[in-house]
Amino acid sequence: MISRRLQKLIYLGLLFLLSAGCARNRDSQADGRTRFSTSSRSQPLTADGKKLLDILIDGAALPDLRWPNFSDYQSQIKEFYDSLDGTLPWIRQGKPTPQARAIIRSLKNAKYKGLRPEDYDGPRWDERLTQLAQSPTVAESDLVRFDLALTVCTVRYISDVHIGRVNPRQFHFDLDIDHAQFDLVEFLRQKLVSSNDVDATIETAEPPFPVYHRTEAALKAYIELTREDDLGPLPIPSHTVKPGDSYSGAPLLARFLVVLGDLPAKPAYIGKRYQGVLIDGVRHFQQRHGLEANGWIDTPTIRELNIPLDRRVAQLELTMERLRWLPQEFDRPPIVVNIPEFRLHADNEEYRWVLSMKVVVGEAYHHQTPVFASEIRSVIFRPYWDVPSSILLAELIPHLQTDPSYLAENSYEIVDNNGLVVSGGTVSTAVEAQLRWHALRVRQKPGPGNALGLVKFNIPSSYDVYLHGTPATELFSKSRRDFSHGCIRVEDPLALAEWVLRDMPVWTEEKIRAAMNGDKTVQVSLDRPIPVLILYSTAVVMEDGEVHFFDDIYGLDASLERALDQCYPWSAGTGKPSRRQ
Repeated sequence: MISRRLQKLIYLGLLFLLSAGCARNRDSQADGRTRFSTSSRSQPLTADGKKLLDILIDGAALPDLRWPNFSDYQSQIKEFYDSLDGTLPWIRQGKPTPQARAIIRSLKNAKYKGLRPEDYDGPRWDERLTQLAQSPTVAESDLVRFDLALTVCTVRYISDVHIGRVNPRQFHFDLDIDHAQFDLVEFLRQKLVSSNDVDATIETAEPPFPVYHRTEAALKAYIELTREDDLGPLPIPSHTVKPGDSYSGAPLLARFLVVLGDLPAKPAYIGKRYQGVLIDGVRHFQQRHGLEANGWIDTPTIRELNIPLDRRVAQLELTMERLRWLPQEFDRPPIVVNIPEFRLHADNEEYRWVLSMKVVVGEAYHHQTPVFASEIRSVIFRPYWDVPSSILLAELIPHLQTDPSYLAENSYEIVDNNGLVVSGGTVSTAVEAQLRWHALRVRQKPGPGNALGLVKFNIPSSYDVYLHGTPATELFSKSRRDFSHGCIRVEDPLALAEWVLRDMPVWTEEKIRAAMNGDKTVQVSLDRPIPVLILYSTAVVMEDGEVHFFDDIYGLDASLERALDQCYPWSAGTGKPSRRQ
């Protein structure tokens, strides 16, 4: 269970989407209005003002900004101002509009969206507003610079909350980014400039998925937790602490687990004995962090306990970035495999999980499962396994050198390039040579011992990676499950097959079981393919709000952080990778 404190923080995080609206209402009441006024015209420009604006836009640089070069958005910004008939959209009667002030609040609070306020001049807006408010007469040139600065920062912010700050292709992730086409000009001109609710308008540009909003709420809660000043690192024990052992850090551990929600409430008395509900709290913590939930304070557990909370904040920020890379709608509810979590989730029409199971993914150091998007087009019961040449050369042929009957003993057969069986028995030296030359190939016969198990889910890609069952079911009992050559082994292929074939009434559970245990290979093509996303996220917020964290097993968090650290200095004229448009 989550502690009342953390429940409250996450609840407040969910309400944060509305918090700026509350502030806006107070501001409006102070101005004698209950809603933004949209009837007054924007600030008209003189000929000199229009000339200055054109010069600044044509130069695609504004020294007032934290990141002066805006060449990556120059064409959109020019189109935006050209559509406004020589007016400043964010200025009215020499003062910032209510919409401008609401946008500035969003830019200043960008950290709650997993972004950096300084990228949108967050720390600079108060001074700019003060200068406009204190000057009895404001020069038109200052109004032009203020308005353009706000437009540039707003365009950057809207783009970033919509599609993320970096292109996933930079990391060789095979994700479809065609959905990234987003009419920023239309969004600003038709929706934002005259919006009655700026926060709600901006939200329409963000991913619509419940998991995104859960992650946003958890991020705010963890940001608040980083302000706790009495959650220092736990003392590292000299040996594994087991139930009943003495541990000097027990009182601090109890406090930490209560704050994180792993203990519902701090026990009345905590001495230095590791016992009672404290053990249950550690088990819950271990379960949330992908560890073996044995209740022991061992090396992996103390390492996770002592990871600073600002690191957890960073993991949630990276999750939000990756969620923005995804299409905002699907033809059918998708199947999502999260590599560091070692789990598969199937969504319904409302993007709620209706099926969840453990998976085994590719080994971290040799056979990483790629990040990509595809779709299930067919299901194969009792599949053959065509052994990849890399596995044939590295693993099977060495067995043949000591046991020429190895293939036959393990249900393999040798076929030519047309799929005709050449040999199912002892392998001669001549046949072995043809295998090395790729003139022949090896496949494993269908059956319970087949490496693919009894079901294969075809997801076409350039990686030859797919979902399938496995005879090695003992692997699902392990907390870390990166054991495959890259393909994804699913814990419950029967349940997944039922879900995939749910629109085909003839494929009942009984018929699926019969096909899995029959005597022939059966392929079922889907009338409507099902989207599949193979993703990578080390922080996942469950549907009950509980936050789970996982190891960065492939080092992809580190590489994304490096890219984000360099994001805004990249521009069209530097020769470095540019941000997405």
